[in-house]
Amino acid sequence: MKRLDRLTTIELSAWVQQAKTKAEHEKVIDRIPLLALADSAWFAVHICCESGKNISFGDTACVFPLMSVIKTFSLLYLLEHLGAEKIFRWVGVEQSDAPFNSLEQLISDRGHPRNPMINSGAITLSDKLPGKDANQRTLLFCQWLNQLAGCQLSLDEVMLASVRLTRSTANEAIANYLTEAGHLENIETALDTYEQICCISGRVEDLALLGKLLAFDNGCISPQNRRIVNAVMLTCGLYEASAKFAVRIGLPMKSGIGGGLVAIVPSEGAIACYSPGLDNIGNPVGAIALVEVLAQELQLSIFG
Repeated sequence: MKRLDRLTTIELSAWVQQAKTKAEHEKVIDRIPLLALADSAWFAVHICCESGKNISFGDTACVFPLMSVIKTFSLLYLLEHLGAEKIFRWVGVEQSDAPFNSLEQLISDRGHPRNPMINSGAITLSDKLPGKDANQRTLLFCQWLNQLAGCQLSLDEVMLASVRLTRSTANEAIANYLTEAGHLENIETALDTYEQICCISGRVEDLALLGKLLAFDNGCISPQNRRIVNAVMLTCGLYEASAKFAVRIGLPMKSGIGGGLVAIVPSEGAIACYSPGLDNIGNPVGAIALVEVLAQELQLSIFG
C-alpha cells in the first residue's frame, strides 16, 4: 500500500488541528475587499490518491478563488497547446528572490519574466492563452481543466468585480513594462485574462483533482510537461520561500493569496488545502503546516 493510502481520517484530523493552531494569528489578504471577508479559522483539506481513495476533512464546502494556484495550470495548458520551446522563450524558470509582484525584479531582468509562478510571468502567459478575448480565453481554459480533471471550476464573477474594483497598481506597472519590452501583444487583454483566470473558483476537492493531473500518468497530459510543471512548482511555487520548503517538505507545491495550496506527491496523489491566513510572503500558513506534517509523518519527500 502506498504511503498516502495508509492515512486515516483520525490521523488527518489530529494533524489538521495542529496546523490550524499555527495559522490562528495570521491575517487574510485585505487588498481585495471580497477576499478580506474570509475567516482565518477556516480550514479544509482533500487528498486524492492514485488508488481512487479520497480523504477529506474540515470546511470542505468552502468555495474560494484559486488566485495564483491557477498559474501552475495555465503553464500546463500552454505547454500542452504550444510546447516547451515556445513557452520558455517568453518566460524563464529561475527562482525569484523578490516578492511575486516585484517590478524591480522584472527591471533587473531586463523585462524577461524570471518564472511563470510570479505575476510578470503569469501575465505574459495570459497574453498567449488561446481565444479572441479575455472572456473566451478564460472559458476555454476553464472547460479544458474541468474536462481533463473531472472537477467543477467556474469563474466567480462577484470576486472578479472585487478584483477589478481594486486593480493592482503593481500588476499594471508590470504589464506596462512588459509591453515596453515587447512581451505583450495587448496589455488590456493580458491583464483582463490574468484577473479572470485568478478568479476561477472551486472547492478544495476540485483543487485536489487538478493536482492529480500532475501526480501520475493519466493518459491526458504529456509526461514531459508534467515533469516540467512539477519542477517549476518545486523551485518557484512558493515564491522566495520555495527553496526553504523544498528542503523542509520536498514536494512540488503552489500557493495562492485566496488561501489555496496544492502539493503533488508524484506517483501517489495530490494534497489540496484551503487556509486563508497568510504569511508576509503570501503563502497560506496552515496549509503549508499541514503538508509539512504529512510529508514528515508519511515520509513523502521526493528526495527520499
